[in-house]
Amino acid sequence: MKKKSGEEGIDFCYFPNCRVLKDMRSKPLTFGDALPEEYRDTTLIQSFLTDGDVDFGKSDTKAEPCKTYFISIPKDEEVLVLKAKNCNDEIVAESIELN
Repeated sequence: MKKKSGEEGIDFCYFPNCRVLKDMRSKPLTFGDALPEEYRDTTLIQSFLTDGDVDFGKSDTKAEPCKTYFISIPKDEEVLVLKAKNCNDEIVAESIELN
């Protein structure tokens, strides 16, 4: 039960958004070569993986070996969108854009 609930207590993820973000949080994070230095901040990326909304229509959830997800969070008056690869053993933050 503890493995499913996490360390904080009961936390079951039934919805796809929650399941994807929880899976991504459980893996080591790396930065892609194209990601600008200003966005190479693990705290910023973790905020996407904690509070973000996955755009499943834009994401490629069937790609092999790594699935590609577009995750958005509000930032001031705009929205930041993270493009991340979810591989078997790591997460690669590829780009962040303002929308």
